Amino acid sequence: LHLRPRTALRHCFHIAMSTSIDEAAANEVCASCGIASGPNVNLRKCTACKLVKYCSVACQKTHRSKHKKTCKKRAAELHDEILFTDPDGTHEGDCPIWLVPHSLDLSKSVVMSCCSKSICQGCQYFNMKREAEEGKPKPECPYCRLPYPTDEELKKNRQRRVEANDDIAIRQLGTQLNIQGDYVGAVENWKKAAAMGNNRAHYELSVMYQDGRGVEKDKKKQIYHLEVAAIGGNPKARYFLGWAEFKNKNLERAVEHWCIAARQGYDEALETVNEYFAKGVIPLGLFGNTVRGYEAAIDATKSPQREEAEAFREQMKANMNNA
Repeated sequence: LHLRPRTALRHCFHIAMSTSIDEAAANEVCASCGIASGPNVNLRKCTACKLVKYCSVACQKTHRSKHKKTCKKRAAELHDEILFTDPDGTHEGDCPIWLVPHSLDLSKSVVMSCCSKSICQGCQYFNMKREAEEGKPKPECPYCRLPYPTDEELKKNRQRRVEANDDIAIRQLGTQLNIQGDYVGAVENWKKAAAMGNNRAHYELSVMYQDGRGVEKDKKKQIYHLEVAAIGGNPKARYFLGWAEFKNKNLERAVEHWCIAARQGYDEALETVNEYFAKGVIPLGLFGNTVRGYEAAIDATKSPQREEAEAFREQMKANMNNA
């Protein structure tokens, strides 16, 4: 089995429309009644396909039966164009101090309860070294410089951030409730965070709709949240989108998702790409491009500070194991 290259239709939109609709769009007239745009006529594009314009909701409804098929096809193409574009980085973003992309390994960063900033281990380590050199009596947040909270202060900080509608704190609350078995409460908080644009919350909701925890199982909603997360740079969400396409026998779309996720530095996606390259499914050119993208994504997360911090962490582990 060989994967055919993506056809030119992916990037060069070709829509089979009637001459009348083409002329309507070109002449700035309502696609239904033909009235021209003017000082007293405000034409608005069809929000789904962006191809034609209407002077009123009534005209849009009248024209729907003629336009529906073309509109649906164009909207799907527009959606795919966005979905299959490589994101600019990952959903984890950059460390706000060094401005270096975060690793996808969440053990190498921590979200501070005081300011909800995700700080990489390199910045934590060098902040710790600086404080030791200065003789600081109590460690401080590397970003906002507030003292590290006690357990009780930690809870108050998180609650305060939730009440301030901080999407990260709300998402964390959802995770906490999920661990405690309150799935309904978890979904409620993840929905709030997702509505504010929190990427991880979209991914968590996709899992809940897949498993039916806190909500009814819903395949469409599961895919919707996976797609939103993937477009926002979440390679894990994209990786599972690939498997969803694979189950639907859409191998070409599945491979595209896996390759994009791998180019973002996602290890599991690269393993899958390697597997299907060995099976002869993925062309050599696409495979090479994906591997180079993966290496570039990993290299982008490296810095001398992070490497020193990682060496220190490994040494601490070794000391504990030998104790």
